[in-house]
Amino acid sequence: MPSIQAEFKIDSVTLSWISTAFLLSMSVFVIPIGKFADIVGRKKIFLTGTILFSLSTTLAFFAQNVSTLILLRVAQGIAGAFCTTASLAILSSVFPPQERGRAIGMNVSAVYMGLSAGPFLGGLITHYYSWRAIFLLAPPLGLLVIFLILRNMKEEWAEARGQKFDFLGSLLYATGIVALMKGVSSLPETEGIVASLAGILGMLAFVYRESKIEFPVFEVRLFKNNRVFAFSNIASTINYSASYSLGFLMSLYLQFISGKTASEAGSILIIQPIVMSIFSPISGRLSDRFQPQVISSIGMLLCASALVGFSFVGFGTSIEYIISLLVVMGMGFGLFSSPNVNSTMGSVEKRQLGIASSSVSSMRMFGQMLSMIITTLIFNNIIGHKQILPESYPAFIDSLHAVFRISAAMCLLGVYFSIARGKNHI
Repeated sequence: MPSIQAEFKIDSVTLSWISTAFLLSMSVFVIPIGKFADIVGRKKIFLTGTILFSLSTTLAFFAQNVSTLILLRVAQGIAGAFCTTASLAILSSVFPPQERGRAIGMNVSAVYMGLSAGPFLGGLITHYYSWRAIFLLAPPLGLLVIFLILRNMKEEWAEARGQKFDFLGSLLYATGIVALMKGVSSLPETEGIVASLAGILGMLAFVYRESKIEFPVFEVRLFKNNRVFAFSNIASTINYSASYSLGFLMSLYLQFISGKTASEAGSILIIQPIVMSIFSPISGRLSDRFQPQVISSIGMLLCASALVGFSFVGFGTSIEYIISLLVVMGMGFGLFSSPNVNSTMGSVEKRQLGIASSSVSSMRMFGQMLSMIITTLIFNNIIGHKQILPESYPAFIDSLHAVFRISAAMCLLGVYFSIARGKNHI
């Protein structure tokens, strides 16, 4: 991020939109794509997403300005919606309920292994080459995945084949969530208030329509009639809202405040996802034997305690202190994620797996996006539209503290929804 800021000479708010654009586009498409995958086939959607992601990532290498880079991040987000929604639904279709937690735990662990490699390799490549070179890693891996899909995936999964796709509902959802997120990021300005209200109205219209039509793009009735499904999704949203911006903020902190290089910062930040990847398969297996809400609630509580610790980070904070908090955060997230996903996927019928998968992905993306929106909003009000330079370091630390205190409070609220969801019955 500091390298991108230096090349394009952009302020802190624009810098945060490089992350937010990906999350926003993914959040917009993940719900409609989940239903579309149930209709046309999850294998087709997974393959299409992999191709689109490989192409948009390759083009990002050639971005000549920040607008182009953000636009390509939007394309990556759309591709990500295709991939994440279809992959989880495919896993849930293939594995029986008594083995689903183990499979999901392995999947989550693979995700965290990717997250582990990302900061380390990204920092290393940026230090020795440039930030652009990072985007050259994905295309060859994408080609490998495409080859494996075509060779090994012989089946197709489309339990909702023949149903009508709700284009109007998808449009209401997309416009509502874009207006809402844009409005929240612009508060308290007048245009922010107007956009936020428009977004709320759009989402209410979406919910109303989906509750009335025969083939909704998203089964909102599940939130009313299925407590386990509803509370599992709320807990996921809160957890990601509270934790996602941690990597973004600590990357900036380690490089600007602690004076670390990009590769050194990546080597430190890699600790959290490594710990996540260790604990996710363990918690996934446990969730096959025990009720998931207990395990995930313990994980959420650990995340809250780590965020409280991060709210005291300052100019003289030792690296050992930061590492210990990253370990606790990794343990907490590893214990929370797999059981929570298993709880969500196990609370619906097989014909609803695509919708449940899109719900898991959309709640995660919505939470991640909300996390970055909160960070952007705080940056905007404390630092302002300025580059992060030595004279603004005290304001940056104040922003850091504000984000982590809000995040810790949100995580504690999430513990309630996690433990109160009840037991799975399906």
